[in-house]
Amino acid sequence: MSERSYLENGMAAVTNLENELNSCCELIEMAEEEGDLSTIAEAEKDLHRLCSTAKEKEIECLFSGEADKNHAFLEIHAGAGGTESHDWASMLLRMYTRWAERHNFKVEAMDHLDGEEAGIKYATLKICGLNAYGWLKTESGVHRLVRISPFNSAGKRHTSFASAWVYPVVDNNINITINESELRIDTYRSSGAGGQHVNTTDSAVRITHLPTNIVVQSQSNRSQHRNKDECMAMLKSKLYELELQKKTDALNKENAEKTEIGWGRQIRSYVLHPYQMVKDLRTGHTQSDTAAILDGNIDAYMLKSLESVMSGAGLSCKFQDEAE
Repeated sequence: MSERSYLENGMAAVTNLENELNSCCELIEMAEEEGDLSTIAEAEKDLHRLCSTAKEKEIECLFSGEADKNHAFLEIHAGAGGTESHDWASMLLRMYTRWAERHNFKVEAMDHLDGEEAGIKYATLKICGLNAYGWLKTESGVHRLVRISPFNSAGKRHTSFASAWVYPVVDNNINITINESELRIDTYRSSGAGGQHVNTTDSAVRITHLPTNIVVQSQSNRSQHRNKDECMAMLKSKLYELELQKKTDALNKENAEKTEIGWGRQIRSYVLHPYQMVKDLRTGHTQSDTAAILDGNIDAYMLKSLESVMSGAGLSCKFQDEAE
């Protein structure tokens, strides 16, 4: 989208908000004159919704990174812990998919590997829509789940870890040069449900960037060439994100390393037992409606972290022990 089109869309959004605000105010005035309490309550709900929408638009206006308006790749990886972590990774995958659907973003499954008993070991999504990367860029990190294990007959409390990593889809406005002599390209058969769905050709592609040891893979298409193109797009995105990370690390050394998917670099804790609470360990924001959050209602956490970044305060990941 051109800068002019983006500006025009922004102005149209502001006009719509103003019109809705005026309508709500007029409706409340009329309802107060008639003593219609139910209409007043509904109008007040609309006002709260408008406040949230206005806050979102305010944040979007501050997206200044060259890739903020781009689509995004989202990777989910299960931590150590077998079935428990695999199940938690699938829950995270669903949470982000539902969040994207709420924002009318298109979600494409690029790659995944199922766990042996349940859940997934890893998955890669491509989330397409204006400002997708801008919204998701602060979601990279380790997510911790505390719950009564559904896989343990003794009903013991269990802590699981999974990570989410976000990369912008690099478009023609961002120049990333890749030397093909530094790539190792492997092909293999795509996994499937069996029967007629099994792919009998080596259409899946895995590319390793030798200087950085970055690995990307795609099996979402039946065409090997299309899967290779998708891999190259993901590789460019990861290399771009790597450069951004180097710049960030120079300013914030405490976030210089991506550690093991465990206690290090946690960004959020999801506690389902003995109480229910989701806490962002960087901003301190907490909510108790865990069911809604796991169903994709995570805008409040994104807004808080983005506000922190926009204000110049930055985000830091802190160690939290299991008892907290």
